[in-house]
Amino acid sequence: MSQGTDAEALRQRLRRSGGDAIQSWKRPTKSARSDTVAKTTRPEQTNRGSLTLKGELQARLLDEISTRGLIGADDDEIVEAVAEFVEPILEEEDLALNQAERGRLVEELVEETLGVGPLAPLMADPAVTDILVNSPDVVYVERFGRIERTGVRFRDDAHLLRVIERIAARVGRRIDAAEPMADLRLPDGSRVNATIPPASPDGPTLSIRRFGRRRLRARELEASGTLSANMAAFLATVVQHRQNLLISGGTGAGKSTLLGALAESIPTDERVVTIEDTLELILDHQNWIRLEARPANIEGRGRITTRSLVRNSLRMRPDRVIVGEVRGGEALDMLQAMNTGHDGSLSTVHANSPRDALSRLETMVLMAGVDLPSRSIREQIASALDVIVHIERFEDGVRRISRISEITGLEGDVPLLQDIFRFERRGLDDGKVSGEFVSTGIVPRCVEKIRQRGAEIDPNWFRNRRELRP
Repeated sequence: MSQGTDAEALRQRLRRSGGDAIQSWKRPTKSARSDTVAKTTRPEQTNRGSLTLKGELQARLLDEISTRGLIGADDDEIVEAVAEFVEPILEEEDLALNQAERGRLVEELVEETLGVGPLAPLMADPAVTDILVNSPDVVYVERFGRIERTGVRFRDDAHLLRVIERIAARVGRRIDAAEPMADLRLPDGSRVNATIPPASPDGPTLSIRRFGRRRLRARELEASGTLSANMAAFLATVVQHRQNLLISGGTGAGKSTLLGALAESIPTDERVVTIEDTLELILDHQNWIRLEARPANIEGRGRITTRSLVRNSLRMRPDRVIVGEVRGGEALDMLQAMNTGHDGSLSTVHANSPRDALSRLETMVLMAGVDLPSRSIREQIASALDVIVHIERFEDGVRRISRISEITGLEGDVPLLQDIFRFERRGLDDGKVSGEFVSTGIVPRCVEKIRQRGAEIDPNWFRNRRELRP
């Protein structure tokens, strides 16, 4: 069955079951309803203020489906289970919804449940940050920075392929032999990458990067050992007083999380424009515009590039431009913006060290198709950037800032870097990385520019080594 026919048949079945099943459902006694609710209520769901109605029902529904052994069941069975489940819950919670609203709620819950099939319990687990499907019976997840294998499995390659096709159909994309790779986004913002043969000859694969319902605050990162109090104070001052900052790190190192935490220090009266491939950042600002890149549709049209968004953002009168991640030619436009009055810009880049981050920026500027000499590019980089923050994920799963470096200029054709803070590792004890955050004793040059803006700088940030502990 084609994707379009399959999706339409599913919608028709949902509408029928969403109305007919609820209408014909016989109400149980109050005690029976209480038993149903008791079996399906999770302890963390007692705080109604922290979850939306649909989110709470989705979590309860997954428990019910698991209890009844319906994980991986046929679509018709799950549709019927959802319709029978929703009615007593709505009545128990005393929520007044008419027939159409209840049918629509059933449809939305089934869509979400069927959309990821057997992965639904993993999607409901807030501790899971990555879901990695290597084959129908090999599924890994990342929890608390560590990858572990799960017992979740699909029936066969065809079952996994149907789930991938459903996800793609929901966002108007296609994945087939002609287009065997796809980058997608789920309704909750999770980022999805899927491959099918011939791109992955051993069978379909699926990778889902999940993002939390709320972002981590700077104080929470400090408490978790990501950085020290002095480092946090210094970075907050750097961001508040409009120094250009670049965050570097590997995949899954926590760059976007750190970027969101540092953005807390942007004054609330400033206009912020964020540019991302996939919407991840959550800011506190009211004067905040979100721009998102988009790939081409099935017809090969409608593509919106990050570079075009960076250019467009400069016409939106921004006080701050935040590029979620620099991947290509937009690096040139970002550097030019930093050098032409848009101070205080923030961005991230994949790199193994601050020095590698500068080399990658140079390479990406060349990807813009502009024939510039290397020295000219390096002068632009040295002039635009003030501070580079490098973050790593260590063996114990903890993300830590390993270095905070300042760009001090060029020596010949080589950009000069000096470390302000770093993480000094001592060893690995019982799976836990030991070490401490220390300052190098160097007062960064940007401190003078910050003082000229009227800010107070505590000299102890750069002098006291022994108190900078994780």
